[in-house]
Amino acid sequence: MAVVSWKEILLLTGLVVGCYWNSVSCGFVFDDVSAILDNKDLRPTTPLRNLFLNDFWGTPMAEERSHKSYRPLTVLTFRLNYLFSELTAASYHLLNVALHAVVCVLFLRVCRLFLDKTSSLVAALLFAVHPIHTEAVTGVVGRAELLSSIFLLAAFLSYTKSTGADRSIVWAPIALTVVLVAAATLCKEQGITVIGICCVHEVFVAQGFTLPTLLDTLRRFLQGKGGFPYAVLQTLLKLIVLVISTLLLVIVRVQVIQSQLPVFTRFDNPAAVSHTPTRQLTFNYLLPVNAWLLLNPSELCCDWTMGTIPLVESLLDLRNLATLVFYASLGLLAYHSLRYRHSSARTVIMALSLIVLPFIPASNLFFPVGFVVAERVLYVPSMGFCVLVAHGFRIVSEKGRLKKISWVVIGVLLATHAVKTFKRNWDWESEYTLFTSALKVNKNNAKLWNNVGHALENQNNYAKALQYFLQATRVQPDDIGAHMNVGRTYKNLNKSKEAEDAYLVAKSLMPQVIPGKKYATRVAPNHLNVYINLANLIRANESRLEEADQLYRQAISMRPDFKQAYISRGELLLKMNKLADARDAYLRALELDRANADLWYNLAIVNIEMKDPPEALRNFNRALELNPRHKLALFNSALLMQESGDPKFWPEANRRFLIYVEEEPDDANGYFNLGMLAMDASENAAAERWMRRAIALQAGFRSALFNLALLYSQSKRETEALPALDELLRHHPEHVKGLILKGDILMNHKKDTRGAKACFERIVRMDPTNVQGKHNLCVVYFEERDLPRAATCLEETLAMAPNEEYVRRHLSIVRSKMAAMSAAGQPLASEAGGAVAEEEAAGAGDARTSSAESLGGVDQSQPVDSGRADQPTLGKTPEEVSGIEKKRAAALRRLEEIERILSGD
Repeated sequence: MAVVSWKEILLLTGLVVGCYWNSVSCGFVFDDVSAILDNKDLRPTTPLRNLFLNDFWGTPMAEERSHKSYRPLTVLTFRLNYLFSELTAASYHLLNVALHAVVCVLFLRVCRLFLDKTSSLVAALLFAVHPIHTEAVTGVVGRAELLSSIFLLAAFLSYTKSTGADRSIVWAPIALTVVLVAAATLCKEQGITVIGICCVHEVFVAQGFTLPTLLDTLRRFLQGKGGFPYAVLQTLLKLIVLVISTLLLVIVRVQVIQSQLPVFTRFDNPAAVSHTPTRQLTFNYLLPVNAWLLLNPSELCCDWTMGTIPLVESLLDLRNLATLVFYASLGLLAYHSLRYRHSSARTVIMALSLIVLPFIPASNLFFPVGFVVAERVLYVPSMGFCVLVAHGFRIVSEKGRLKKISWVVIGVLLATHAVKTFKRNWDWESEYTLFTSALKVNKNNAKLWNNVGHALENQNNYAKALQYFLQATRVQPDDIGAHMNVGRTYKNLNKSKEAEDAYLVAKSLMPQVIPGKKYATRVAPNHLNVYINLANLIRANESRLEEADQLYRQAISMRPDFKQAYISRGELLLKMNKLADARDAYLRALELDRANADLWYNLAIVNIEMKDPPEALRNFNRALELNPRHKLALFNSALLMQESGDPKFWPEANRRFLIYVEEEPDDANGYFNLGMLAMDASENAAAERWMRRAIALQAGFRSALFNLALLYSQSKRETEALPALDELLRHHPEHVKGLILKGDILMNHKKDTRGAKACFERIVRMDPTNVQGKHNLCVVYFEERDLPRAATCLEETLAMAPNEEYVRRHLSIVRSKMAAMSAAGQPLASEAGGAVAEEEAAGAGDARTSSAESLGGVDQSQPVDSGRADQPTLGKTPEEVSGIEKKRAAALRRLEEIERILSGD
């Protein structure tokens, strides 16, 4: 058995790299989106055991919407990619290229078993450059083919060592073969077919039997003319072990899918739902179609579903001739290989086994699959094809006059295939390039028109996307998904009426309920989204909320495990203030998917609305256990902790806000809340830093500007507060608290009575019923020594707030003051508008500013105006109540001081 040299390994590797280096610049396209970008099983936060409970796309195998593709080892390699480079597409493509090179080297090693050195190298070179492999190599999800092929070839090579030099059975390689077959099957289902290849090799290559010999042996045994030869018994023993192993793997596989086949629709595979003989004629015609793709890979397409290949509905259809030619050619090759014992026959039988057996699971002949033709499933069958080509090349090249021609032909074939492969890789650069290249090959596939539309939609080019979606409805008028796409695009274009009409058309195309027949088995799960989309559209109208709820309930009745329907209904019920029903909807969704962090988050929001903060915090924590970097859960749980008023929660709240700003570094709200926490903890330097960071990210950030000014005021840095207040009032001229704080600083610290008066007058102009602003203006009038006006102002204030005792006392004091001045013959109003003794003015000014501040004004003992109107708040804790009482007592003490000053003049 010839080994593979390092030169050959380098040659194959170099050729693979030369053909596929440009694939590294491609992104995630087509099925990559579901398998990589949307698959939570790749995330380190997902338990590893989930890989063995979910399908290839991350959907639990127990769910009816599962594709039932069980490939945990392939997903594990995706997870390793994610561990090293997260969602950087280049690393995923690079690993695929490396795996393809490994497959090429192993394939060369296998070819050496039944081809000479030169022709086996030709087969491996052809396999390395064949354009049919671009989908398996350049498409990231094609890794399932690559990994399965590696284990398949390794299992076959191991099995070839199961016969000793003395023709005895060597069990260690057989045991290793079984392990490798299991690994191949865990990468992709077709890996189990290597058992059949091993059986063919054992019977027709290792033991050298031919079909006539086997039939003759069987005939003699049945006639009682002799028993089985020892070699036959050994072969039977090995085959029994292989068959039992296969049956065990099949049983395990059936248990994994819980004896359920995946749900496919007539759009995925039209022939699968057709009647006899259309179904049989079409499926058999697909065999020569696949063979032609191997022979002439000039027109490749990423999607062959729907109307790509019209159904063969009659025996008179000329395409049946292609089926007959295919079967005739296959029969001749099989007859040649099974009848004779020479090396050529052995080569052909192994080539046929590599072509036929791995293709059986995807052939639709024994059970339906979710596609019509898929180029990636030809990855292993193409090995047998390459063996046949190389074997033919050897036969032709042995004829002297054709030797040079055969070398020229094989050289041209390798060169053209390499160029085609390199060019084909560029088609996989993006979804737009991939699907537009497919439309050049096939314009009768509505799915391709839809996918180009999706690519344009992702670029926010909705108008152009709509054209492709509408064309999809013309190509396939009964395509539910196409009409849904039209509706969604109209919605994005703010054309609600057209969107609703499109959704209603899609809804009318849904299969009708048949009594006694399970609805879920007849409709694709994603088509039920028409109910969700239509309900989401109409619930924007407050008068149609009940109608939207009916649509959600209809979707749930059709598929009780439809998780998204529960989620959307929960959101609607929350909007309708049916909190208990919303909670029940989310709890039902959690029964279907307890590992969904978003569901725990939504349930926490319902708990907040139901005034149950402790339960809300517990559910936020559950969401973060599943996804420690769940941004909304981080932000809202930290906010809940902060608003609890309990200092023991502040360190954890601070930690969560810090993680949030790592995830969302451009969100000013994260920095603002960090600043608020720092203010609560009296960490003024940190609070100032965070507030300034928030303001830098969001110019005119109202709450941040006000609390920064308040921070300066509390820190005895009133002069620095004024620029922040000026910026606040420039962006928000009607900010009452900002005007009150500015008036306080101007009057109490800048001695600018006129500026303070302008602030309070602006408040009264905006809101004549604002007691706080009105009272502060009254204090300004007193400061200006205009007692009649101050008295009138206080009378008006008292009329607005008759229960405010401090206003009544102030009015009494001012009236007493006026009476005393009248008795003394002093003028009640200063002509100079505030020309009073400097000492008296300063004292009264200080006292009255404090009055404005304490009697319902700005409470400078803690930050206010947090800007969280949209966020849930908690009830007052005992600590907060105690703090409020202390502030109230301090305010009363300041009030008494003011009254003493006023009455003592």
